[in-house]
Order: sequence, then C-alpha cells, then structure tokens
Amino acid sequence: MDAGIILQVVLLIVGFVFLIKGSDFFVDGASSIASILRIPTIIVGLTIVAFGTSAPEAAVSITSSLTGINAMAVSNVIGSNLFNILMVIGIAALLSELLMEKKVLDKDLPFLVGITILFAIFIIVGWDITNIEGIILLLILIAYIIYLVHDARKSNEANEVEKPKLTLPKSIVFMIVGLAGIIIGGDLVVDSASTIAMALGMSETLVGLTIVAIGTSLPELVTSITALKKGENQLVIGNVIGSNIFNILFVLGASSAISAIPLDSSMLIDVIFMIAVTILCFIFGKTQDKYDKREGAILVILFIAYMAFAILRN
Repeated sequence: MDAGIILQVVLLIVGFVFLIKGSDFFVDGASSIASILRIPTIIVGLTIVAFGTSAPEAAVSITSSLTGINAMAVSNVIGSNLFNILMVIGIAALLSELLMEKKVLDKDLPFLVGITILFAIFIIVGWDITNIEGIILLLILIAYIIYLVHDARKSNEANEVEKPKLTLPKSIVFMIVGLAGIIIGGDLVVDSASTIAMALGMSETLVGLTIVAIGTSLPELVTSITALKKGENQLVIGNVIGSNIFNILFVLGASSAISAIPLDSSMLIDVIFMIAVTILCFIFGKTQDKYDKREGAILVILFIAYMAFAILRN
C-alpha cells in the first residue's frame, strides 16, 4: 500500500477518535450545565444526548456540504441509519432480548418511518434536497423537540434533575473542547476519506455508505452495548430511533439548508432500502413487542448483504 494512503488511513482513524471523544466531552459538559440550571434529566436525554450521539454524522455531512462533497453528505446519513438499525439493534438483540415500549411503537417508530419516506419524496421530486426542503426538515425537528419536552413534562420523570458531574467552569471547558474535537474530527474524516476514495477508485457515495457511516455510528454502538451491560435494554431502541430521527431532520436539514444537495439517481436504491429496513424494524417490534435473537440475526445478515452489494456495485 502506498505511503500516502497509509497516512490518510491514519488521519481517518484520528478523525474518528476526535469525533467520538469530542462528542463525549460535549455531552458531559452540556449535561452538567443543564443539571446546574435545573433542567430535568429526561429532557436532557431527549435533546442534548440525542444531538451528541448524532454530532459525528452532523460534523461530517455539514463539512461535506460546505466543501461541495454532496454525495458523502447524504450517503453518510443513509449508511449511518442502516448501520444503526441493522447492526446496533441486530447485535444488541443477539446479545439480549430487547423489549419495546408502547409509546415507542405507537409514536416514535411511526414518526421515523414517516420522515424517512418524506426524505425519499424530497429526493425523487428533483433528485436533490433544496435549501427550502432543508429548512422544512429543521422546522419539523424543532416541532418534534417541542413535543418531546411537552410530553416529558407531563410525566413524573420530568421533575427529576440529575446532580451535576462537573462544576460550571469545567462544564464550559468540556463543551468547548468537545466542539473543537467534533469540528477537527469532521474535517479530518471528510478530507482523508475523499483522498482514499480517489486513490482507490472508490466513489464518494461508497465511502460515505461504508467507512464514514460505520465510523460515525460508533458512538451509538458503544452507547447501546454499555446500556445492555447495565440492563437498560430499552435505551438501545431509544438511542437508535432518536439518532436516526436526528440524522434525517438535523444532519440532512442543516447540510441542505447551508447548500442544496444534488443527488445521483443511483442513490434511489439505497434510499428505498433504508425505507424498507425502517419499516422492517417497525414490523419486528410490533409483532412481539420485542426483538429476539432470530430477528437480530436477520438484521445483521441484511447489513452484511447490503455492504457486499454496495461494494460490488462500485
């Protein structure tokens, strides 16, 4: 392998480390500030943590959009959403049976299916995501957060305020350092991934769907496995659904609001597969109110098959 490619691979890994650790620092700092300000724990989880786990995808896609690498901006979101459902839920279900909450099945999962279909409609209408459509996605996100906060405040959990882990000065430093790590990591990942793609004859779409998508989804995978070890199985589902919703509404919304994203018609296959997988996730959960080992194995096999297809198609 060429020395230049090896250097780019190293920079790609370093970028992922900056993204993941930057997200951790940002969430810790923001959560502590929220606790100091007496913001309920449940609201922190629904907003700050959800933003934090989607920060790597946001950094990569927004950086891609700003630098004109539009294919990676969209393929990163598609690949991340597929990885979250097929691998994060799949691996978690293989390790332990995942029970579903009624609220998730009746509200959150159908909402995810709906915005995934809306995303597909935006693409099919003009083979792009315009500035206006990006703003629409961001407005839907704002409405969704308002609903989450309102719904949380109606529950008893809304009165629970977690004790701050950090002092106010340290929290601010954590947020600044975390944000810097996210920005630096996003730049490194986009630049090195693009260089690797060109050197190896890979398309930006393939790199976004595979290497970048898997790398930016590592926080969701690590968070879910940690939740499993603590016996908090339902957090796995909430983590995946919340992350996928934020990926579409915030990551794609912000990227396309900054710069309209033209797309190639060949990406329609990936979008249709993402819709099918999201609906399958809903069906699996609805049939038994849980994900078992058999369904987990099906999801993992589907991801492996899709990765093989994506590589061969290139």
